[in-house]
Amino acid sequence: MKLLLPILILFVFSEIAPRAGAQDHSNQPAKRDTAYDEIAQAPAKARAKRNPLESDPEAIAAGRALFEQHCQECHGRSAEGARRGPSLRAQEVQTAEPGAIFWILSNGVVRRGMSDWSKLPAPQRWELVCFIKSLGKKPG
Repeated sequence: MKLLLPILILFVFSEIAPRAGAQDHSNQPAKRDTAYDEIAQAPAKARAKRNPLESDPEAIAAGRALFEQHCQECHGRSAEGARRGPSLRAQEVQTAEPGAIFWILSNGVVRRGMSDWSKLPAPQRWELVCFIKSLGKKPG
């Protein structure tokens, strides 16, 4: 009986105590859902797409005109973000693959209120990608 009690206590504490290597997430903040999560969810096939207008010197200006016509109302005049749309100058956007941005433009982000722009011809969506990516470049 004397040997049984310590074994029983050890068993009970081993069941109550956290397992070795287990992580306690109770004190960690909950993962935030950000406006940029969708871009990270772009499928690998979409992310791998190359921008066919990447070297076109006129694509950025054309994309700017499209942005002013279709996007600035939600994303702000300088794409810095507004009440309805996030900043397109944010690191998450600027470091995203062009294909991921094209995918967002093509599919929208319905749960955040962004329409899909799939009716906009693909070359124009690529022009928008050129303009958006140019926002992160330093003038010079």
